[in-house]
This record gives sequence, structure tokens and C-alpha cells, in this order.
Amino acid sequence: MTTPPANPVEAALEGFRNVTDYRVTIRSSHDGSSEVLRYFYKKPGFVRMEFIRPHNGAVLLYDPASKMVRLKPLGFFKSLTLTFSPDNSLVKSAQGHSVDESDIGNLLEGAKSLQEHGRTTVLGEEKVGERMTLAVAVEGGKNFALGRTHRFRLNLDEASWLPLKVKAYDEAGNVIEVVHMDDLETNVHLDDSLFRP
Repeated sequence: MTTPPANPVEAALEGFRNVTDYRVTIRSSHDGSSEVLRYFYKKPGFVRMEFIRPHNGAVLLYDPASKMVRLKPLGFFKSLTLTFSPDNSLVKSAQGHSVDESDIGNLLEGAKSLQEHGRTTVLGEEKVGERMTLAVAVEGGKNFALGRTHRFRLNLDEASWLPLKVKAYDEAGNVIEVVHMDDLETNVHLDDSLFRP
């Protein structure tokens, strides 16, 4: 077993600081529904989401300079590009996540906030796909939550310490959302053109 870092959340944040860009397939499930998308991120905050399920073929782009989201719908509207604020409900996830705060770094900052107001428990090694991970529970203190999220269960890749699986729980212990990050690749030199409409 890899020796766990003294503070796994801080190790994960340090891992993210060393990332210039990444791509990943995200599978999330919540309230009986599910989403699958290809996600591309490039610092200082460029995002591209290619939807597989639902809305197969739709593409969503975020430019941190303009602070605007561009949506390329599917079907007969392929040539159309719509522009929205990240706060617009039409481009927020079912769980209320906005595009400009959808990257791994924001997730880990949320985990750090819970940690600072609660506790962290190392649960041990677990395999996620073909990768070994360190399972960690980060729980906010009494009456402390981020929105509905009171606790995260993170599976951190032992090579990079970045999360490969995340479960979010409310204060009653109910699962709010489960997110798998498949085929995570970092520092792949994504071209700027990928983030243009």
C-alpha cells in the first residue's frame, strides 16, 4: 500500500496545482437519473463539455475571459450557438452546478472547506477501474454543509491524488450524487481551438 499523505485533501489540491489541463469521461447519477459526458479543462478555466447522455451531440463551452457559456445544441440546430451566463438555469447541471465551477479544483476546494469545518477519515485502499485509489471521507461539522452536501467520499488516484470517484451525501446520510471520472488524463496539451465555438 502507498503511504497515505498526512492530509489527502491538500495532496489532491497540490496534484491539481500541477495540472495545466485534463480530459475525462464523467458519469454521474442522482435522483434516479444519469448523465455521461466528455469533459475538457484548461487553465485558467476553459471548459468544454461534449454530452453523450442525455442530449447526445450537444457541446457546451466556457471562456473565463468573457465569463460566458456558449451552447451548441443538437439536431436541426447544429449551426446555432447560444450564449448564456454561467448562472443561467438552462446551462446548470441537474444538481445546480455551474460550468465555471465544474472542474476538479473547485470540487477539491469544497472538500477542503468541509474538512476545515469538520473531519477527515482515511478509509483505506480501493480499486476504481484499473487504478488503485485511497478512499477518504471528508465530513463537515454539525450544521455545516456546502449547499446540500455535508460529506464527500473521495477515491483519490494513488499516482496523482486526483479524484476518480466522488460520492456526495446530505446531513441525513443520503447519497445526493455519485460521480465516476473515467480515463482521466492530465497535462495532455489541449489546443486552444477546442474551447472555441
